[in-house]
Amino acid sequence: MSTPDNAYLASWTTDKAQWFTRADGSRLRYLVTGDGPPLVLLHTVRTQLDYFQRLIPLLAGSYRVYALDLPGMGWSDIVVGAHYEHDDLLAAVVEFVNGLELTDATLAGESMGAVLALTASVELGKRVVRVVSSNTYDYPQGLERANLLARIIIPSVRAPIIGPTFAALENRAIVKGIVSGGFADPARLPDAFIDELVRVGGRKGYSRVARAIYRNLPTLIAAHDRYGSITVPVTLIYTTKDWSRQEDRVKTARAIPSASVITIDDAGHFCAMERPRQFADVILQR
Repeated sequence: MSTPDNAYLASWTTDKAQWFTRADGSRLRYLVTGDGPPLVLLHTVRTQLDYFQRLIPLLAGSYRVYALDLPGMGWSDIVVGAHYEHDDLLAAVVEFVNGLELTDATLAGESMGAVLALTASVELGKRVVRVVSSNTYDYPQGLERANLLARIIIPSVRAPIIGPTFAALENRAIVKGIVSGGFADPARLPDAFIDELVRVGGRKGYSRVARAIYRNLPTLIAAHDRYGSITVPVTLIYTTKDWSRQEDRVKTARAIPSASVITIDDAGHFCAMERPRQFADVILQR
């Protein structure tokens, strides 16, 4: 079981972390705050619920906000032998929403979380009324487009034989270098958040989780085939400095019958942290 270091959480909110216990006995750490209809936030590749630290305060006056650490990530339990492909993560999101009996929910996610928000809306049916999906991570290369460091490190982590060794070598400089490649202005990336990601990365078994997440991109791309089954209104957010290309964006928008598209200027892949006000404004436009 996880023993979370809640010092970072306490640095940006007075709300306490809670635990959702899944049917297999493993736990997901989550935060709930605010009043209003439920809003579930799903985080990006290699991050955790604290990724939304700047966004949550802007939404808590209008929504009951739920932000969770996806399986094995953040301080959620790391289960020996678990898998982290799209369907494994999707099952956790669906179980979380069903288990808390959320209704009339909005799902909002970024990057990997954006894909999960889209596909979870299909599985959850009438429990979901809307999806806000930012910078969907559903195209080839993905994180490798961030910068030169990512183009070197990520394929090495994904590789057979040498991959586990490279995953275990992750340090602060590597984490900061790769994550900053998702910002139009890297100065908007909090140093303390990087320290938290490094702390989490030191958990026993976390290097295996991180490697599995970096290797799950093909399953996120494959999930694209489910977009045609989405029936709720969808707002797609893309930023001008995202890793996706125009053809990637057009393909996703065309695949979702109910999609509208909004562009946010001067932001990279990690929009919810870099431009939280603009992201919040999209969610608040019900």
